[in-house]
Amino acid sequence: MRDSLEGAEPLRRELRREDVSPAGTADEQLIKALFDDHAGPLYGYVLRLTGDTGRAEDVVQETLLRAWRHPDALAGKPIRAWLFTVARNLVFDQHRARRSRPQETGDEALAVMPADDELERAVESWAVAEAIAALRPEHREVLMHVYYQGRSVRETSDALGIPPGTVKSRTYYALRALKLALEERGLAP
Repeated sequence: MRDSLEGAEPLRRELRREDVSPAGTADEQLIKALFDDHAGPLYGYVLRLTGDTGRAEDVVQETLLRAWRHPDALAGKPIRAWLFTVARNLVFDQHRARRSRPQETGDEALAVMPADDELERAVESWAVAEAIAALRPEHREVLMHVYYQGRSVRETSDALGIPPGTVKSRTYYALRALKLALEERGLAP
């Protein structure tokens, strides 16, 4: 309970006006009485709903403002129950409004995005991967062994179970086919 009253202090400062006469108008007396009697428990309730002190303060202030604007709604009803209902509805409305909008992004999302040169490199690597995928399977297999795994002709020959001459000729024709595929994609020198 003490925490909820301490949390209401910024609201008290917000609602306090220095230019109010000692007696105050009826409206000022109403808002002061509502604040004094209900702001602490209302703040604690809203803080449990939102988990955010700033939002809780805003909701309590809006709730008290609505009570001040509609004093007829308070007549004949338990005031605190009405205030808690209004506060709960405000919290739910804010939650629904946030869900209905696209998610806001900050600068963190921009920091994750690759720079232009990284983006170009990624696009080029996709195009090269497409070009390699377009090769015949035996050409692709030889290129993977010789260039990507760094094997010699002899090692590739042993791994694939084909003669070294076949490895050399497949490599030659695979490179020619790859060059054509890259030219078609606008990537060849």
